[in-house]
Amino acid sequence: MTDTSTGQGSPSGQSGASRSFFSQLELDLRLLGMIGAFLLICVLFNILTGGQFLTPRNLFNLTIQTVSVAIMATGMVFIIVTRHIDLAVGSLLATCSAIMAMTQTAWAIDLLGIPLGSPMLAWVAILAGVIAGAVIGGFQGWLVGYLSIPAFIVTLGGLLVWRNVAWYLTNGQTIGPLNDTFQLFGGINGTLGATWSWIAGLLAAAAAVLALISARRAKKRHDFPVKPVWAECVVGGIFVVAILGFIAILNAYQVPERVLARQFAAQNLEVPEGYTASYGLPISVLLLIAVAVVMTVVARKTRFGRYIFATGGNPDAAELSGINTRLLTVKVFALMGVLVAIAALVASSRLTFHSNDIGTLDELRVIAAAVIGGTALAGGIGTIYGAILGALIMQSLQSGMAMVGVDAPLQNIVVGTVLVAAVLIDIIYRRRVGG
Repeated sequence: MTDTSTGQGSPSGQSGASRSFFSQLELDLRLLGMIGAFLLICVLFNILTGGQFLTPRNLFNLTIQTVSVAIMATGMVFIIVTRHIDLAVGSLLATCSAIMAMTQTAWAIDLLGIPLGSPMLAWVAILAGVIAGAVIGGFQGWLVGYLSIPAFIVTLGGLLVWRNVAWYLTNGQTIGPLNDTFQLFGGINGTLGATWSWIAGLLAAAAAVLALISARRAKKRHDFPVKPVWAECVVGGIFVVAILGFIAILNAYQVPERVLARQFAAQNLEVPEGYTASYGLPISVLLLIAVAVVMTVVARKTRFGRYIFATGGNPDAAELSGINTRLLTVKVFALMGVLVAIAALVASSRLTFHSNDIGTLDELRVIAAAVIGGTALAGGIGTIYGAILGALIMQSLQSGMAMVGVDAPLQNIVVGTVLVAAVLIDIIYRRRVGG
């Protein structure tokens, strides 16, 4: 049985067989362009670093360095889609990090009597940070939505306020080391190992294939055009190869012998001859994947997500249609606050301590990641996967330039130039598509 419905959508009346290979795959051209740009960056820096950029060790570090900004970028998509901006995310990250650090090193011990080093400390601290992020984010949203203060002004004030609130919470001190359970979310201190990483990869690949099958069935059920079966198989194959290839790269990064010796010595054992172990998938990356899935489902499958994009597309029409745009603004900023708290968890646990400069300039990196990922500053358009890929491109640029030895000021010049160029390319692309 063959599908003939794909030819119906051809503007020139051509049949599906005469359409080009890529057009029948129906892949997002912007996504392909971003992937191409990322691969070009990787190849370029790999040449400049003498093959060091694309090593498993560096790619592992690149992923864990991207996580905190990528998590916040998924929330920034919703903020920008609704025609707002949040300049306070870096400072709010510092406040949430300070609250979580103080909770697990002082407050929970003194107030709740939880013993130092208890795994419960980590979970209490995480809960405190998430609640604080949601409350602060919701408060900023209330100022924007109900008092009609421009988001730029509210969050610019927040940039100054929350950074210094974090300083006062810790008396300007570095707080650490943080709880061992808390540190599991930081990257190298918390990984799944080779076996569980392969299991997670296979489950993710199976989920991707099932999602494609489900989407195809839904289109058929509603008499929408569908791709040819071979095109679906090609797309599914790309997803499976990408997922399992990613797992293979992470598993290729092996635990150094000195670390293995220290781990075995802690148990009064010796490392068996020829024994090796891989770090595998970091828990922080797994957390990012979970956030990405949830945010994508929210954006595409829920009323809340539809309201966000409807409001961003035309706020007046959305309000006239019965959408409570003021409450929606509060919810969007509260969600941003929760994601900032999760990012603070990842950032501080990766450092193993809270520092006063944590999250500095993250607001610019997050906004840049969302914009580079295709989120329109005019509102109404944006994708979660685009923002994550934008964050990865940003981190690749910075990491690559650091490895090459580019001075920090020049790094910022390059990143700023790339941001402006990305917006210009996006404007040109949308004009051509619209035309």
